[in-house]
Amino acid sequence: MRLIEHARACLAGLLPLAMLAISIGWVPQAGAERIKDLASFAGVRDNQLIGYGIVVGLAGTGDQTTQVPFTRQSIQNMLERQGLSPDGGNVQLANVAAVMVTGTLPPFAKPGQTIDVTVSSMGNADSLRGGELLMTPLKGADDNIYAVAQGSLIVGGLDASGRDGSRVTVNIPTAGRIPNGATVERSVPSKMGGAGAVFLNLRESDFTTARRMEKAINDVLGGGVAQAVDGGTIKVRAPDAPDQRVGFMSVLENVTVEPGEGPARVVVNSRSGTVVIGQNVTIEAAAVSHGNLTVTVDESLNVSQPAPFSEGQTVVTPDSNIAVQEEDSRAFLFDPGVKLNDIVQAVNAVGASPSDLVAILQALKQAGALKAELIVI
Repeated sequence: MRLIEHARACLAGLLPLAMLAISIGWVPQAGAERIKDLASFAGVRDNQLIGYGIVVGLAGTGDQTTQVPFTRQSIQNMLERQGLSPDGGNVQLANVAAVMVTGTLPPFAKPGQTIDVTVSSMGNADSLRGGELLMTPLKGADDNIYAVAQGSLIVGGLDASGRDGSRVTVNIPTAGRIPNGATVERSVPSKMGGAGAVFLNLRESDFTTARRMEKAINDVLGGGVAQAVDGGTIKVRAPDAPDQRVGFMSVLENVTVEPGEGPARVVVNSRSGTVVIGQNVTIEAAAVSHGNLTVTVDESLNVSQPAPFSEGQTVVTPDSNIAVQEEDSRAFLFDPGVKLNDIVQAVNAVGASPSDLVAILQALKQAGALKAELIVI
């Protein structure tokens, strides 16, 4: 009781109250998820970096500089910076490739830390295997340099060809990665919310989840601390002092919330035939009959020969043979309000393939029997 009275009497109130939630043995709800898995703090984000560079040391698999002028120009500029003045018309190097280098600068990254980078060919290089990326500045959207990349590439792809024109390619040999290949040179200031508050942005906007998150935070940290601004944002009062705010956010992100159930959706991948049916999908009363109809047309040519000494002419006549075959199909009935398990069992009972299932779901949606959003990707 003394801890509770001390926390309530504290002027700042927020951090002591947050630490109190741990000290009194606050237990998360069963089946709930942490706030750090459902939302992110506003202002805490990654930043994309990009740069143009040169990869050297390739075994004759680089750009054909006669066809890729920007590679030749890059080589000339690089050599000039090294104190050399090559003749532009004689620069023909098959061991060099022009590349784009990309990376992601995580939040709170400090100068001296390293990040991974991806190197991708821009020209007509056959492979980057065995290459070495020369020092490449990486810029952000504001055109400032935030990191510098350099190092040996790790390429998972393979490209091999023979003199007879045969060629074997495995995976993608024109792209690779350099683990810890870039050194951070500048940090990005991160503003975690505003004065006296932090904001939580839900990864998937949902009014039910936002309301439950507001209640869960207020139950742990005290009433009035959290306020749901809309279906995707929760405002939480927080200490202004940086040392207190870090501790407060550590407690806040571990508060557990039981998220709201997602909308009823059926997602169909038209390329692979994958069908994902959500747990809240229901079907009204409907009867479905699905079968395959095969039509075969066989064309042949016959020769029509007239009788001897007649005035007729020899001609070629087509002969068409059309056959129709319809596979046996069984009808199945959906009772009103059937759930996911009933749908799967009914479709499996008739031996429907993924493509058949897609056709059935689309027909049910058009008939108004499928109570879900049908998404085709």
